[in-house]
Amino acid sequence: MTTTMSALQRFFAAEAAYITTGGDFAGMAACLAPDVVMYQAANLPYGGEWHGRDGIQRFMAAMSETWSSLEFLEQRFVVDGDAVVIYNVGRLRARATGRVLDTSVMQLITFRDELISEIRPFYLDTAAVMTAVSDTGTALSDAAVAATRDSGSDGPGH
Repeated sequence: MTTTMSALQRFFAAEAAYITTGGDFAGMAACLAPDVVMYQAANLPYGGEWHGRDGIQRFMAAMSETWSSLEFLEQRFVVDGDAVVIYNVGRLRARATGRVLDTSVMQLITFRDELISEIRPFYLDTAAVMTAVSDTGTALSDAAVAATRDSGSDGPGH
């Protein structure tokens, strides 16, 4: 459990640094299995499935384009074998609008050989996310969200 928690703490610190300062992805990559998969809510600008370390790096680039800062205000962890459930309370600032979003996300993160192999975030309110990042202050249409997606084979929806 200590190794799992250490890996998660390193991963979340590297994630916040990447978003806030354009940090190096190497710190995050060191915590990820080569075949890691992340499943994001489809209606988000960075939604869909992201495969492999390269896919996670592209996801982080999309997150960094969307948000200029990420601060974890509270994190609670429940460990069950190779799976960890994390309750995150966070504050993000939208890059395009400057709006601040205080929200929570529950994540199920699975480990294999002490590396993250799967990430499944569950957002409290995806509409609030879309409102924060929208120029009009209202949620974007499905067509507008789809237009922002990466069309690469390892990007969202693939």
